[in-house]
Amino acid sequence: MRYRDISGKEIVNVYHGSRLGILGQTDLEIDEETGQIKSLIIPNYKWFGLKKEGEEIKINWRSIKKIGEDMIMIEME
Repeated sequence: MRYRDISGKEIVNVYHGSRLGILGQTDLEIDEETGQIKSLIIPNYKWFGLKKEGEEIKINWRSIKKIGEDMIMIEME
């Protein structure tokens, strides 16, 4: 799967039923040796997405349960 295939999808936590953001507004943590994605890092935006504030949400790649047509479903507390 390529990044462009998952870019633009909404990220939803099925544990809480909450929307976390849209892939494309996130950073990726990549393993330097293998080139595989280790985690997604979602910044906390304020002011209508113009300013980053506060802590980021780091989602381990193993927390991803399903990648659908419109969204990526994760499960984490």
